[in-house]
Amino acid sequence: MDDAENRRNFLKKGTAATVGTFGLSSATAGAQEARPEVDAPPPQQAPGPFDEYSRTRSSYGGPPDSDRFFGKLVPGRRGSDQPPVPFEMPDVVTLPWRMVDGVKEYRIVCEHVRRELLPGYWMDLWGYNGSVPGPTIEANQGDRVRLIVENRLPEPTTVHWHGLELPIQYDGPPHLVQDPIEPGGTFVYEFDLHQAGTFFYHSHIAMQEAIGMVGYFIIHPARAFDPPVDRDIGLIFQNYFIPPNQTVPNTMAMEWNWHTINGRSGPYSTPIVVRHGDRVRLRILDFSPMQHHPIHLHGHTFWITGREGARIPTSAWQARNTELIAVAQATDLEFVANNPGDWLLHCHMVHHMMNHMVKQVGPRIRDGVDVTRYFGSPDDRPRPVLSRSAAAQVDPGYPQMMMGMEMTDAQMHAITNRRETLGMRKGWPRALAGLMTVVRVLPDDLFDRVMHSDEDIPPGSIFDELVRRTSS
Repeated sequence: MDDAENRRNFLKKGTAATVGTFGLSSATAGAQEARPEVDAPPPQQAPGPFDEYSRTRSSYGGPPDSDRFFGKLVPGRRGSDQPPVPFEMPDVVTLPWRMVDGVKEYRIVCEHVRRELLPGYWMDLWGYNGSVPGPTIEANQGDRVRLIVENRLPEPTTVHWHGLELPIQYDGPPHLVQDPIEPGGTFVYEFDLHQAGTFFYHSHIAMQEAIGMVGYFIIHPARAFDPPVDRDIGLIFQNYFIPPNQTVPNTMAMEWNWHTINGRSGPYSTPIVVRHGDRVRLRILDFSPMQHHPIHLHGHTFWITGREGARIPTSAWQARNTELIAVAQATDLEFVANNPGDWLLHCHMVHHMMNHMVKQVGPRIRDGVDVTRYFGSPDDRPRPVLSRSAAAQVDPGYPQMMMGMEMTDAQMHAITNRRETLGMRKGWPRALAGLMTVVRVLPDDLFDRVMHSDEDIPPGSIFDELVRRTSS
């Protein structure tokens, strides 16, 4: 058979296949035309055990596109027609203001501040109005504000209003848009607020930022965001390097050994106490010199609802239990406090869960490390045993539990005698250090006992009652 005949046979077969295909298509089309115009609705499925959401117990609320998924749009106890709740910031005050000719007027003083990071540990920082972080500026969308800034520092400074859209001459960078405010000088910033959300103010001189000069600038929306929250709470995370036996941060350092939440280190940071079932907004700002913070909340799933720029549309919210917050970023987290207990909120960087770290000495010294500078009087002191290899029962790497910074009874009393800590498990301060605090979720009766009553509350009594109730 020649090539020409082969091609003719191939074309015949191809034509027959094509006709067959069209015939099949026509038959299929006829079958489709015979189908009913409207499909029968699928049978309704009963709600599954994980489809429900409760504001009083841990629950799923699925499927993931549900408004109730992990409490995404579950409102607080307040109605949508009510104004926004006041902003709270543990251990930091709100800056007072007065109305002058229709303008809200605030006075800000830049000055040296002595801040007690832990009981008895006073450090020399720079801040505003006697506070580090500075007092919160709280205003409303649509306000016109006048901010009178006085410089009591020994060097020039300015203030930048981070994230605000305002006239260029009030933005704050020295020399670029204004002359620096000289020591003893004053500068007046005045502008309208058309934005709403989480903003902040800080010096725009780099090393002054590293020594503490920052504060929140909260602008409430003209209409409260939906779903409404019952509590609106702010935290500012900061890092400093303060050498041993010093009180002034080394702002040139590239590492940090003191870590603070609202100007205090754990366990001296004041716990956040909320009612069981509240919808809570946490605004967290990372104002560390160059350290990012993965913030983890135990016992709850939260939603990312805003950044330092603006509120995020609900379609773009994300459910998380750990959120990485970068330097100079603020993140708004919202959750329904449906799981009673004393829950850790902390940075997950391991070195940020410690206080006043110094070079490895004592039992953490490894073989081969030069320790001659630690010898005070080698002639009349026993030579230290520097190697732990002789102890067969000790695993390599021991010890890893950070020890030290023992506190006196008076120092511990300052930590455990605050109202917000009453009834917590005995010994709880040992669990916290550095960038660590506690979110206490308490049923109404226990909340009122802790926050409003004058009764004696023994250590551990509230914790034991929570365990009893959640175990029954």
